[in-house]
Amino acid sequence: MNDDANESATAEARREARLGDMAGPYLQQPSFLLATLKADCVNKPFAQRCHDLETVIEEFPAKELHGIFPWLVESIFGSLDGTIVGWNLRCLQGRTNPTEYSVALDFLDPSGPMMKLVYKLQAEEYRYDFPVSYLPGPVKASIQEQVLPECSLYHNKVQFPSSGGLGLNLALNPFEYYMFYFAISLITQKNSPITHHISPSNSAYFILVDTYLKCFLPTEGSVLPPPSSNPGGAIPSPTPRSPAVPFTSYGMHHTSLLKRHIAHQPSVNADPASQEIWRSETLLQIFVEMWLHHYSLEMYQKMQSPHIKESFKPTEEHVLVVRLLVKHLHAFSNSLKPEPLSPSAHSHTASPLEEFKRVVIPRFVQQKLYIFLQHCFGHWPLDASFRAVLEMWLSYLQPWRYAPEKPPQTAELLPRSVSEKWAAFIQENLLMYTKLFVGFLNRTLRTDLVSPKNALMVFRVAKVFAQPNLAEMILKGEQLFLEPELVIPHRQHRLFMTPTLGGSFLSSWPPAITDASFKVKSHVYSLEGQDFQYKQMFGTEVRNLVLKLAQLICQAQQTAKSISDHSAETTASHSFFSWFKFTPSEMNGSYTGNDLDEIGQDSIKKTDEYLEKALEYLCQIFKLNEAQLTQMMMKCGTAQDENGKKQLPDCIESENGLILTPLGRYQMINGLRRFDVQYQGDTELQPIRSYENATLVRLLYRLSSALNERLADQMDVLCSREDFVGRFCRYHLTNPHLVHKIRYSPVLKDRTSQNWGPRISLRFLASYRTLISLLMLYFIASWFHIGPVGCTFIILFSYFLYAVIMAFFFEGRKPHEH
Repeated sequence: MNDDANESATAEARREARLGDMAGPYLQQPSFLLATLKADCVNKPFAQRCHDLETVIEEFPAKELHGIFPWLVESIFGSLDGTIVGWNLRCLQGRTNPTEYSVALDFLDPSGPMMKLVYKLQAEEYRYDFPVSYLPGPVKASIQEQVLPECSLYHNKVQFPSSGGLGLNLALNPFEYYMFYFAISLITQKNSPITHHISPSNSAYFILVDTYLKCFLPTEGSVLPPPSSNPGGAIPSPTPRSPAVPFTSYGMHHTSLLKRHIAHQPSVNADPASQEIWRSETLLQIFVEMWLHHYSLEMYQKMQSPHIKESFKPTEEHVLVVRLLVKHLHAFSNSLKPEPLSPSAHSHTASPLEEFKRVVIPRFVQQKLYIFLQHCFGHWPLDASFRAVLEMWLSYLQPWRYAPEKPPQTAELLPRSVSEKWAAFIQENLLMYTKLFVGFLNRTLRTDLVSPKNALMVFRVAKVFAQPNLAEMILKGEQLFLEPELVIPHRQHRLFMTPTLGGSFLSSWPPAITDASFKVKSHVYSLEGQDFQYKQMFGTEVRNLVLKLAQLICQAQQTAKSISDHSAETTASHSFFSWFKFTPSEMNGSYTGNDLDEIGQDSIKKTDEYLEKALEYLCQIFKLNEAQLTQMMMKCGTAQDENGKKQLPDCIESENGLILTPLGRYQMINGLRRFDVQYQGDTELQPIRSYENATLVRLLYRLSSALNERLADQMDVLCSREDFVGRFCRYHLTNPHLVHKIRYSPVLKDRTSQNWGPRISLRFLASYRTLISLLMLYFIASWFHIGPVGCTFIILFSYFLYAVIMAFFFEGRKPHEH
């Protein structure tokens, strides 16, 4: 024994000598180690700090590392209140910071130094306090009212504050504490500075989420055992703790299936998978609780939960991370091995990981993801960023995309039919397909489908639901739900359901439900309550919404066509001077442009393609009548009037003139039809245009006004003559458009026009187009050795001949108008 003690002391002395100067002062108190590490954060580069931390984790015992663990976790993931950013993993990308990116991923890898520290502390059963006030709203409200949350993650962990404490805390083991901070940093750090060029899917945080999911929820093999400093030793799973505060549970707490499974083993160490599967369960529970367990105020009131306002506004990055979780869970669940032929052999041969795969989605993810999606569908802005939510929803609806089997090579070009084996999943997730589809319809009817991004979203949803055999299986699920009830046991509200939708993954099993109709009813009532009024996806009401969407698609296609035609006309009518940023339509005061003109011909073509295919898919899903659609498209087309112009927007006649109808407002907003709006006042007083020189406009106006005031009587006499001189003067001194207006405002039925009489207008000389044209003529004349005086004489003579011809044949046409 003495020899062993001497050897141990010698080994300890060698360790201290190996640590050298850095280790010396730390061995007295952990606070010295913490102070030095904090100083290193300021004085040393990132890579050097991580290397020093790795050395400390390797060489120091758990007792001394225990004191720095909370600080280290906060310095990496940031503080819970968001004031400390930490390593800012959400903005750290390999393209911009390759060294720091690589060092951070290596340090936080499941087999890296940080996880080694976690397992080192886990072996000593240390506990760390996590404030309840930073938990998701529903959990926080329940715990504060001393109602035990249904998720087993919180069981036996809530503690009263010590004397003088400010609030309740959760006593978490090191693995839970680390994962709590990692998961919640996605929520608390959303206000951290993020530049627009950063792609969330390429960030270190996103990569770490993917790495942790693959490590702790493997699709192949078993969960890797944690590294242990003691050969042959094992990191114990968390031991039950006596509750520190009495709670009333609104979810029945059952004995963990893991414990029951281990109880039948001869030795705990004989089955490492059983011993370590608690990490898989804990990781997934934390991710789902932190990322999905958030309700809006309306949802609180509907669910009769504690009335706590929670400002929950998920970001696009948040949704992308949840989609990554959904996709991996489908792959994880689909990697389940085929059930044995003998039912009696099931309980003895299936490993805990296989049992976990079987129940992971319906027992834990389904309810919270459904509410999360409902919140996003109802509160997300009506813009293209909704694409992230849409793709997450579509990923959940298609578990067959993540199944290991591959489609036949001969069917690559054909749409892949949904296998009948997915009928159970569709029926047990009926609301995900039907109610959320109705929510998407209501959103789409309020969006501008001329936008290519909005049109793409409609196309994506229609394409997914048009997969062969999918609509039929959804319809079958609805029929099962609508079957008359014979004997349905009393159903509790969804907050009071048993852990089949919320407790431990490995909790005791409920009785097997063999009746398919009862399964569907249980799913619907557990998510929406017993008083829920189901709206059939293939019923009359939703079908009418689909017809409205089809009409909207036809209108959007016509709008895109009109924009395309307008853009083509504008391009064709641009003169050589179009690069001076004015067009002929601007010269006479009219506006015919549209905000959507800037989307480009390629985008318009994409919009038309997306909408055409979406309409085709909707016809397949809902068996729409082709004759009905043809009639609808004819109504949406804009008819041509006798002059070949587009009709006015849809209006109704009233005593005050024309009043726009809702359809007319839609036509104007989307540029489908428009009024020929022109300047109605004195053309000399219209606002200065961008293609005019402001100083020249004002000077020429003063000169014109002085000449008109002095020569008014003479101009009246000349214009009243019936000979050639009178026609020539009327051509130059009057504006017929001031007397005869083509169209007025749709509101005013009658309007009296004012005739300003003959007058001189020199404003055209202030136009950059006129000035540059004159300069170019003088410049060209200089090539032919013609001086300014001679060039001026030629210009005036040429114009005189042109004016004589125009006065004879086109008296009503005003010069300088075009």
